[in-house]
Amino acid sequence: MGKALLLFFLAGLAEIGGGYMVWLWLRESKPLWFGIAGGILLVSYGVIPALQGFPSFGRVFAAYGGLFIAMAVLWGWLVDRKPPDLYDWLGAAVCLAGVSIMLWAPRG
Repeated sequence: MGKALLLFFLAGLAEIGGGYMVWLWLRESKPLWFGIAGGILLVSYGVIPALQGFPSFGRVFAAYGGLFIAMAVLWGWLVDRKPPDLYDWLGAAVCLAGVSIMLWAPRG
């Protein structure tokens, strides 16, 4: 379980960080290297989830999506300095509950 959570976390950082760098390059006129570095991070985001031990692509990516939402809320708060409201936290908690059900529910 620790490896799975670490890989989900790394994938989230790669996707959010890469997207943020591309955002800064295109929307805030940062240098080209921001866009290139962001693109590299986004490609690594595509690779990291494939290292998961779960057998189902769809389940892994669906579960990752829930964790991504919670990480994006935290990113907005810590990096963009936009504090989440009650509904942001509630929505993220619902997503994390869904992830837990999808990944760790007892199946035959």
